[in-house]
Amino acid sequence: LALYILYTLLATVFSILSIGMLSPFMDIIFNAHSITTINPQSNSVGQLKKFLQPIIEKDKLTGLAVICIIIATATVLKNMFLYLSYYISTPVRNEILSSFRLRLYDKILKLPVSYFTTQKKGDVMSRMIGDIGEIQSSIVQALEGLIKDPLTILGFLVYMVYVSPKLSLFLLVLLPVTALIIGKISKKLKKQSNEFSVTAGENLSHVEETLGGIKVIKAFTAETRMMNKFKESNQQLFVILNKMTKRRDLASPLTEVLGVLVLCIILYAGGRLVFSQGGELASGDLIPFIISFAMMINPAKNLSTTVSNIQRGLGAIERLEEILDAPITVEESPDAIAFKGFNKNIEFRNVYFSYDDKEILKNINLTIEKGKTIALVGSSGAGKSTLADLIPRFHDVTGGGIFIDDINIKDYTIESLRKQMSIVTQEPILFNDTIAANIALGNIKASTEEISEAAKIANAHNFILNKEDGYNTNIGDRGLKLSGGERQRVTIARAVLQNPPILILDEATSSLDTESERLVQDAIINLMQ
Repeated sequence: LALYILYTLLATVFSILSIGMLSPFMDIIFNAHSITTINPQSNSVGQLKKFLQPIIEKDKLTGLAVICIIIATATVLKNMFLYLSYYISTPVRNEILSSFRLRLYDKILKLPVSYFTTQKKGDVMSRMIGDIGEIQSSIVQALEGLIKDPLTILGFLVYMVYVSPKLSLFLLVLLPVTALIIGKISKKLKKQSNEFSVTAGENLSHVEETLGGIKVIKAFTAETRMMNKFKESNQQLFVILNKMTKRRDLASPLTEVLGVLVLCIILYAGGRLVFSQGGELASGDLIPFIISFAMMINPAKNLSTTVSNIQRGLGAIERLEEILDAPITVEESPDAIAFKGFNKNIEFRNVYFSYDDKEILKNINLTIEKGKTIALVGSSGAGKSTLADLIPRFHDVTGGGIFIDDINIKDYTIESLRKQMSIVTQEPILFNDTIAANIALGNIKASTEEISEAAKIANAHNFILNKEDGYNTNIGDRGLKLSGGERQRVTIARAVLQNPPILILDEATSSLDTESERLVQDAIINLMQ
């Protein structure tokens, strides 16, 4: 940051130097047929004029050439330092964004399963993509608009005060008035940015649901209903975006109009100082003064846009902080011990579980001995899956406790507890990767032979070999390139490779056809052996 400020400051200094050289240049042009002398009352860069005076008196063309060389050199140096400031700032802002993404993704992985039952996936994705994009724009604007542009404005103001304190004072009276007008434009942008992000999240959720349930939508000819729902969400997005964009886009032209009005006033006031008795302002200094003011207009415009964009960025940060600050309800005890092996049994002792103040499980007492198979039977919604989810601590009990080998599972580290278990769910969860990578999800060090052996036990080896790329076949998003039975057998192979002492099957065959169910049941029997 210090280097960025230094390079920006040097770029501003050389920019001022190139403009300051216009003063002796104008003196030569305005006095083309007379001897050019230094005005002793001038407040301009007198020392530089004194240096150039002997050259100009000897040969005006040589003087012009020297001035042009100085202007060109100053411009080259200005742009060199400007580039260096960008070169320094780019890794800084990208590091901030990268850190935000990592923090957000890390938090998503740490949040309890219950968090995602109340949050829309599209909304979380919108925050991960859209809001971070807003922050990126905001950071760029902050670096330029809160450091570079103010330094540029300050540098030119210092030069202008040096040239003419009276004219600069007049200018400083006008600037706060224009700033007050511009400031009113960006007041509502932060609120509108929040509204936009929320609506964009709902819009994305709708698209995500459509992609996931496209077969059902077509089967029930629900295209019109889904389209109407999307149109409503899209229209809300359209209205909010229009309001926000119109307000933001007004900032730049309004700043330019106000700047030109101030420029006209400065031209008139400066002309009066030039024509006043005693010449309060040298004629050669008026043009550099006006150019310096003109050079301030763009940074001032950027500054007004910066305020607007930063307001949007702050809105995006607030939405990200809602995830980053979300409570982690399933926490690990500071003195938790590693679960090194399952030896005896699993006990539910007076277990209660409530969700959103609704009691799901009440006073459950159950003992599962090692080596035994226990089936939980009940109607849909009775809490079978919830009870199973309590063992790996996807949720924590609200009363009583679950004990493995007479130790409360809350006293084990979460990672070591879950490593002693494998779970096969009703809906097979696979990832957009190869078959081998999906099988080795819980054991990335597994060899090709171990993966193949696990697939054989899961009755998956033969169908995998029939694929064009075998175990290296990419199975697409959520494994949709495979049939339901194939997907389930891959998840069983994953459980086999993990080889845990505790296996949880959550209706693993309920959604399969007869043939697939038979193959999966055989695979489960092999797994349990």
